[in-house]
Amino acid sequence: MAARWRRVTVTGVLVGALAAGAGGTGAGVAGARPASPGYRPPVVPAEPGPPQSDQLAASRYLKEHPDAVPAGVNDFGCRPAPEHPRPVILAHGTDASAYADWAAIAPALVRAGFCVFAPNYGGTPDAVDSFGTEDLWLSADQIGEFVGRVRTATGAERVDLVGFSQGANVTRYYVNKLGGAAAVGNWVGLASPTYGGVMYGLVPLADAIPGLWGAFERVTSHAAVQQAAGSPFMTDLNAGGDTVPGVRYTTVASRVDEMIQPYTTMALRGPGADNIVLQDVCPVDLTGHFHLVYDPLVRQLLINILDPEHAREPECAPVPLGTGIPEVILGAHSR
Repeated sequence: MAARWRRVTVTGVLVGALAAGAGGTGAGVAGARPASPGYRPPVVPAEPGPPQSDQLAASRYLKEHPDAVPAGVNDFGCRPAPEHPRPVILAHGTDASAYADWAAIAPALVRAGFCVFAPNYGGTPDAVDSFGTEDLWLSADQIGEFVGRVRTATGAERVDLVGFSQGANVTRYYVNKLGGAAAVGNWVGLASPTYGGVMYGLVPLADAIPGLWGAFERVTSHAAVQQAAGSPFMTDLNAGGDTVPGVRYTTVASRVDEMIQPYTTMALRGPGADNIVLQDVCPVDLTGHFHLVYDPLVRQLLINILDPEHAREPECAPVPLGTGIPEVILGAHSR
């Protein structure tokens, strides 16, 4: 969900654009599930890049290295060790990429001994360094194809899926709706828009005023609109329950998430789900939506979730409210 909101995070800009818009048909602008002819395989980035400390540093590196992926990721010669038998597949958020969102977490997972993979999914045909903007149903199909490729290459019976923001939605759709449960051990959603977002309160406004949804899609993306609360995709995703048997589900949410409020809507309500609130672990860590994948405490929490037998107590350190937002905005404009 961290959509081109990265480029229009100041709500005044967005409200002005929406007010000027025309066309659109409410949340239904997302439409029904498209036919498969629109499907394209995910892009698999292959140029090893260094770890980064925030979104801005990652975006600047991507500008010169658009095929970047964190070093050690997408090594299809990797064979899972007995202590980490399931490869980890990371799914980025909206208007992002494997490198932009995982340049801190992925290297840590590689160092911890996991086989780690990360596609660039949901891009336009000419996408270079920004993905996750197109139809979510097709993106979920791309995740499924990538899971199959990883399982074949590594010989693993199952994988673990970790999705950030939109990545949580498309991976959970694959697990719950496309038969992926048989191939997945852990599903982890970081800042998961489990029931969609109200997007700074603009969803009720757009539902009430004809024309605003079309304008909203033009200034954000098709994928952003599909993640609005009550959209056809979100309704489809959660129909029949949040979880399915056989998979361990975990969400990690922040009370001060800038995109998804109330924060309680990130929690899964089905059996087999564990919901972690960052501030319950560390009250002084006020990391929000955009910085979540660059927060050291979240990074250790994720490693603990994936490898509970070797869990370590995460270090609790103060993180000021709003950390990461300037870097996201500057990073988007540096492309």
